[in-house]
Amino acid sequence: MNMDNFVIGLDFGTDSCRAIIVNTADGEILSESVVNYPRWIKGEFCNADINQFRQHPSDYLESMENAILRALQEIPSRTHSYIRGISAATTGSTIVPVNKEGIPLSLTENFYNNPDAMFILWKDHTAVKEAEEINTLAHSWGGIDYTKYEGGVYSAEWFWAKILHIIRTNEEISKAAYSWLEHCDWIPAVLTGNRNLHKIKRSRCAAGHKAMWHPSFSGLPSVDFLERLDKRLPILRERLYTETYTADIPAGTLSPKWAAKLGLSENVVVGTGAFDAHMGAVGGGISPGTLVKVMGTSSCDMIVVSKDILRDRLVKGICGQVEGSIIPNMIGLEAGQSAFGDIYAWFKKMLAWPLSLMHKISIIDKEKSKKIKNEIDAIIIDQLSREALRIKPGSSSVLALDWLNGRRSPYANQFLRGAIAGLTLGSDAPRIFRALVEATAFGTRSIIERFEEEGIHIKDVIGIGGVSKKSPFVVQVVSDVINRRIRVARTEQTVALGAAEFAAVASGSFKTIEDAQKAMGSGFDAEYVPNPSNTKIYDRLYTKYKLLGNLIEKYTKTEV
Repeated sequence: MNMDNFVIGLDFGTDSCRAIIVNTADGEILSESVVNYPRWIKGEFCNADINQFRQHPSDYLESMENAILRALQEIPSRTHSYIRGISAATTGSTIVPVNKEGIPLSLTENFYNNPDAMFILWKDHTAVKEAEEINTLAHSWGGIDYTKYEGGVYSAEWFWAKILHIIRTNEEISKAAYSWLEHCDWIPAVLTGNRNLHKIKRSRCAAGHKAMWHPSFSGLPSVDFLERLDKRLPILRERLYTETYTADIPAGTLSPKWAAKLGLSENVVVGTGAFDAHMGAVGGGISPGTLVKVMGTSSCDMIVVSKDILRDRLVKGICGQVEGSIIPNMIGLEAGQSAFGDIYAWFKKMLAWPLSLMHKISIIDKEKSKKIKNEIDAIIIDQLSREALRIKPGSSSVLALDWLNGRRSPYANQFLRGAIAGLTLGSDAPRIFRALVEATAFGTRSIIERFEEEGIHIKDVIGIGGVSKKSPFVVQVVSDVINRRIRVARTEQTVALGAAEFAAVASGSFKTIEDAQKAMGSGFDAEYVPNPSNTKIYDRLYTKYKLLGNLIEKYTKTEV
């Protein structure tokens, strides 16, 4: 075992914080720990009816500390002194209002239980109207179109739309918020003890993909543009940033406070943060010509392209193209689906709904009811997959649209809604489930086609995330629909591994992230190839999928 260089990779997911300790010599994961967010798990501060999803910063702090300490307990204490670096990946755009010291308002006494003072999670869609307003202005004001490097469409899931919504709907927060931070910028600041907002190293990944930052704009959108949206935004712009940093750059070293908490050296280098999907793409083995698809609750589809190949081309309808957002010195392009595994979870919840009533109507007591429900929940998707696998593609009339949480790509539109069409009295749960899986695959195909229409060739796909590991049925359907090979990364910890690889570069174990990938990559443990007969059938069904999508878009536009 190489005792010289260990690193910690942190993955702040939607539900939990994961910490892994990795040997930089060969990528061996020495230990790992996962800690759920205690308040989030209880559903606190969220309201799904209005698409409000908020997370308390205390959840992040408590879970991070516990996850790291538990991971450290799994390795000999004498090895703790060999840990050289730590980097974090977070969801995004997940932002929080802060005071002058960079402290989230929800960590102060007056705002501790105020959802608007907490982190606004990536999937929060309360700012759809503000996003639409940003798009309208950007495309009509006569100046620079600040959405052009964001795919031409700004999303309700992103930085400025969320800020605009909060400052307009909560005057108290508007007055108290000195500035705003992305989650991936806040964690390195916490670990390094940096409370100077102007010295926090802001993520190139977050700024470029979600905040309309670009070097050609000299940073963020102009004062003139922001003032037309709201007169309070220009002041905020002055308190934000001009420079951004790739994730291989050190953000500082571990503060005395956190070194003591964790029992680590103050010389441990803390890397600049980035989004989970982008670090996951690195951990999964992204390279030119290969699309990495995060198959999780939502999906994120990423590729990297040489600057010489892309040149001045702008890819419309995606979630941004940013130099250095994934691999330094390459253009990172991101697209995705606002719901992927969440669609399957929604259907499972629908089917299991009667189980939640058992104790209410006094059939059995509450504890027994909960136990039965949990046991059945655990097998529903597995059984649906088994039965759906027996259904020949195209043999059912059921067709679905995957916009249950709006559409992220191509061309973000969070007003859109999903649909299930072609139902008959013979339509059963497995047929509907298969249609939902096919819909998520069709959504993937539409993203790949958008890239290829711009001349960006995609040879094959790497699958990462929970769905890619747990559902061979889903991965095979996606392979058949997109007519490409899909390799599934061996490790389940691609995001945390990507963070560890960046920590290894930031702390000096490797010169480049490509070097770290070669030494620390996990490889692949499964490969799916398209079934030619199924692919032909899906070509026809995909045409129907697009027609259904066009119909739903027209319906949405005519809603009163």
